[in-house]
Amino acid sequence: MKFIKKKELYELKDFLILWSTQSISQLGSSMTGFALTLWLYEKTGSSLSTAALTICSYAPYVLMSIFAGALTDRFDKKRTMLGCDTFAAICTIIVFILFRTNSLMVWHLYALNAISGLMNTVQQPASEVAMTLIMPEKYYQKTSGLRSLSRSLISILNPLIATALYSFIGLNGVIAVDISSFLVAFTALLFFVKIPENKNDKKESVLVLAKEGLMFLRENPLIMALILFMSGVNLVASAFDAVLPGYVLPNPKGGSSVLGIVTSCSGIAMIVGSLAVSVLPKPKNRVKIIYLTMLFSLGTENFLLAFSREPLLWCIGQMIGWILVPIMSANLDVVLRTTIPVELQGRVYACRNTLQFFTIPIGLFIGGFMVDIVCEPFMRVYGNLPVLKTLFGSGKGSGAALMMLILGVSGSLICLITGKKLKKYQYNEE
Repeated sequence: MKFIKKKELYELKDFLILWSTQSISQLGSSMTGFALTLWLYEKTGSSLSTAALTICSYAPYVLMSIFAGALTDRFDKKRTMLGCDTFAAICTIIVFILFRTNSLMVWHLYALNAISGLMNTVQQPASEVAMTLIMPEKYYQKTSGLRSLSRSLISILNPLIATALYSFIGLNGVIAVDISSFLVAFTALLFFVKIPENKNDKKESVLVLAKEGLMFLRENPLIMALILFMSGVNLVASAFDAVLPGYVLPNPKGGSSVLGIVTSCSGIAMIVGSLAVSVLPKPKNRVKIIYLTMLFSLGTENFLLAFSREPLLWCIGQMIGWILVPIMSANLDVVLRTTIPVELQGRVYACRNTLQFFTIPIGLFIGGFMVDIVCEPFMRVYGNLPVLKTLFGSGKGSGAALMMLILGVSGSLICLITGKKLKKYQYNEE
């Protein structure tokens, strides 16, 4: 890593070990999720059914995050992360056993994804606080860039590797790689990463701690406004995720391999953005950067995919839509970490998870529902009209293209309307 000096390597040793090994584990988990999406679409041919798989993972965020964050602030962060990762791995092993015995059913995936999602609900705020505890504040922007870089690499590699493994050795091979990656991350966290104790952790009841997290957000309108803005962004982005398989897979020029390539292009774009944010100077107005980057992303990608029929243009659309996401993410991360006291971060991040991410399962449902129940039937009936056929094509997948247009309009309006409210808030970084 050319942009990290020797002194920084020493000061960030624990962070780098934790970040790199957890990223490996996340890659394995993402590969399994992508392979299961392919398996489920082969079984059902439904965008809504595949979207429901992710809905089950995010539902615990909506229902339990506030209380999970309070638990995080009461208990040892390292043990919490190890325990949650272990339970999630057990769920993956159960999927492996069910598949090997030809007993795997759709409802099994939904139930096990819900359990894994619950574990992630507790693990995520613990991981966020752990990151704060092991890295100096002066490295917040740089480390945020590195975390965006790893997420970008995962976005690139997970669909490509998962598609290749799924094609050659099936779901068995993908899950085996996932379990191996978990063992790497678990061993590194257990033996090689030291997470300092947070002496300010409180031992009050979960309800009291959860209330404190909500009160902090109420008393800090900038943070609340950013969270609500991002919840709107997540609504459109998650609906896009539900629509994309139904757009690419049935297309004559699409298929599972093309879906993997198109999905990977978002990761390539995020790598460029992550490298940029790691070396860019501190911006004058982080809040403005957050708003403008999302307006650009949502106002370009959906429209380009809606009206294009070529995989090359789909890839370009993905890259345009995702290249600025790491810049947004890094600036949002700095605002949160420098504004929220470390002793409150667990419960506040958990409240953030509920408020910012509750729109993800809603968006996934809306995206899948609109494609299966509204847009595809509409295009079957009216798709032969010259204007609709010219804009969205014909056959299965044309309804998904129509939905892309709806998402482009919706995303632009959300950014224009809620973005104006962000301009009145001031953020001063010490």
